[in-house]
Amino acid sequence: MVIDNIKNADKYFGLGIGIKKALQFIKENKFDSLNDGKYEIDGAEVYAMISRYESKPMEKGSWEAHRKYIDVQYVAGGIEKMGYAPLEKLTVSQEYKDEKDITRLTGSGDFLTAKEGTFAIFYPTDGHMPGMAFDKQQNVLKVVVKVLVD
Repeated sequence: MVIDNIKNADKYFGLGIGIKKALQFIKENKFDSLNDGKYEIDGAEVYAMISRYESKPMEKGSWEAHRKYIDVQYVAGGIEKMGYAPLEKLTVSQEYKDEKDITRLTGSGDFLTAKEGTFAIFYPTDGHMPGMAFDKQQNVLKVVVKVLVD
């Protein structure tokens, strides 16, 4: 897992061409003027999903992990907590679904505060729980860029 502010994105371009494309897309766009939905960056290899939602209370959160794609999650507006745990410390609660590239998990991990401008990179070895309320539920504008694993 990687976490930083988008102003430091250039430091992470060496993590691969897909990560570089994802971070450049985030740096170069104003998301408050874009509609929710899917945006192709490099076909099925790198694409973004923009969504607006209300953050959830912790008891409604669930751990997840992906096999095919790396998540580059960017908080474009609002604030939320994001959970992180190494995959081997979590237990599978719902088997992997190939069509959605997701495994649901249970367990515990650490949480970080992701303010506007924060991005996090979650690899297939990283369990994560995004979208949690910081101190109270609030509106969040989130961009998740999916980067196909090499």
